[in-house]
Amino acid sequence: MNLFEAIVLGIVEGITEFLPISSTGHLTITEKIFGLPLDAEEVTAFTAVIQIGAIAAVLLYFRRDIWNIASTWVRGIVNAEVRGEFDYRMGWYVIVGSIPVVVAALLGETLVTGAFRNLWWVASALIVWSVFMVLAEMVGTQDRGEKAITMRDSIIMGLVQVVSLVPGVSRSGATIAAGLFVGLDRVAATRMAFFLSIPALTGAGIYELPSALGGDISATNTVVATIVSFLVAYVAVAWLLKFVAHHSIVWFVGYRLAVGAILLGLLATGTITPT
Repeated sequence: MNLFEAIVLGIVEGITEFLPISSTGHLTITEKIFGLPLDAEEVTAFTAVIQIGAIAAVLLYFRRDIWNIASTWVRGIVNAEVRGEFDYRMGWYVIVGSIPVVVAALLGETLVTGAFRNLWWVASALIVWSVFMVLAEMVGTQDRGEKAITMRDSIIMGLVQVVSLVPGVSRSGATIAAGLFVGLDRVAATRMAFFLSIPALTGAGIYELPSALGGDISATNTVVATIVSFLVAYVAVAWLLKFVAHHSIVWFVGYRLAVGAILLGLLATGTITPT
């Protein structure tokens, strides 16, 4: 991987990590275009590590919210009077909601880094999960704001987040859709999706860091790609929150279907190989 390819992958990660179009799916497609081995350990690790840049963007953008949640949660551990505050409960919502994807990622590591790194999976997931996104908009009441989030909502969103381990589903697409299904409005569902992304993506990046730095991809390229993903993701986060306040996530479905259909066509005709 040269520096140009690393920069492009950083841009792709930054744009797609929080839009409901699948960052891993787009990274896999881009890596295939560059001729990188999709099932190589260092490539998989690189993909996970540069997500740290995107998470850093979320941490910066929501720094006040995160500080309030974290500090209130810590105070609530020792002070019972604080436990009635929403930020204390939100701390537990994020922790508990993150457990399913962490457990699934560890137990299914060989699938996540191996079998799922296949363009057939990417194409199929782009198309199939689009149906769930449309259904979420159709059946979701969207009559509950962020303050109305419950532990049940967090657990459901966390369980659905597990599906995003399949490239092409989209972590944000999965969790936002789940939030809509349980009745949250789009902004509340999107913000909760961002909060749930922090432990999951940070953990994945740290876990894969030794493999990324120990492989054939230079540390310089990894660092540059991570910085680029941070800068681009910050803009993407700000844009998405404004977008979902007034627009349906179905706007992203047409793009997902088009990419999935084109990819299936290229695979079916043997124009490209799946790995």
